[in-house]
Amino acid sequence: MERHSNLLSQGDAEPSVLIGWMLVKLQYAVFIAMSRARQRLVQLSIVFSFVFLILWIAAFLYGTFYYSYMPQATFSAPVNYYYRTDCESPASFLCSYPMANISLIRNKKHVLTFGQPYRMSLQLEMPDSPTNRELGMFMIKTTCFSQDGEQVASSARSSILRYRSDLLRTLGTLLFLPAFLTGAAEQKQVLEVELFSDFTDNPYAPSVTAVIEIMSSRVQIYSSDLYIHAHFTGIRYLLYNFPVISAIVGVSSNFTFLGFIFIFSYMRLLFQAKPQRFRMSWTEENNQQGEERAVPAGTAEMLGPFHQNPTDERQEEPHSHVGNGTEQQDRDTIGQGEINETEAA
Repeated sequence: MERHSNLLSQGDAEPSVLIGWMLVKLQYAVFIAMSRARQRLVQLSIVFSFVFLILWIAAFLYGTFYYSYMPQATFSAPVNYYYRTDCESPASFLCSYPMANISLIRNKKHVLTFGQPYRMSLQLEMPDSPTNRELGMFMIKTTCFSQDGEQVASSARSSILRYRSDLLRTLGTLLFLPAFLTGAAEQKQVLEVELFSDFTDNPYAPSVTAVIEIMSSRVQIYSSDLYIHAHFTGIRYLLYNFPVISAIVGVSSNFTFLGFIFIFSYMRLLFQAKPQRFRMSWTEENNQQGEERAVPAGTAEMLGPFHQNPTDERQEEPHSHVGNGTEQQDRDTIGQGEINETEAA
């Protein structure tokens, strides 16, 4: 009965041991999988952070290059004319030509970039009045001055209102009569006069002011604006007209260049670390060999002179023969000296 009960207990214990072993194995497998997943996650996060850092540096470098290399594309400023009205002749409207002084400096920086060609134009908003129609052609003179008052460039352009017949003006007035009555439209003409077609600033005497003078004392003007447009060529033309493609190409090229630099630096560090590891392992092996050699020597000292290796005895035999030979020579010399003394006596 006791033997039968022991067999039953062993039979019941085997499945529990097997289940426990399987649970332990499963737990170990889960632990290995979780550790590998954690390691992969850490590696992916490091790689993602590294790529994001390089991408941010590449974008920053491209933005810095763009804003330092690209000049201001357009510049506009209102033109406010001043003139004299204290003339003696009551028939004239103005006693002097209308003149305006426009500053070419914004935020303590020059608007015009050295070496960049610009196109300057003046936009005039003039009423379609009988006085302007009778005015005919009039001249517009433009002069640029440096900080020292030196004249940098000068130009003179002519302009005139567009011709419209009386019938055309009457039909236009009848057609746009509701707009004219409500104030949504006005009877005016907008003239655009090109002052400089290819103006390049002097780097030794940069322009700081532009003086515009309309050489007519009867001209009537609603408002006036000065427009400066940069005429881009080469890389600046591509950067200005194709900004998205240029940004993609610039950032990707910077990213590739920085990526190669970081990869080569990392490989160089790895190659420098491998010889150090090899030296450390070589020194450890030498230390282990030295310890192994020191162990037999210590055991020989503990055993004493009666427990020496045969190799040690063989090494000591020549020394003993050498010692016996020297003793024999000493004895011979002593005997020979005694014989000489007796013969001399």
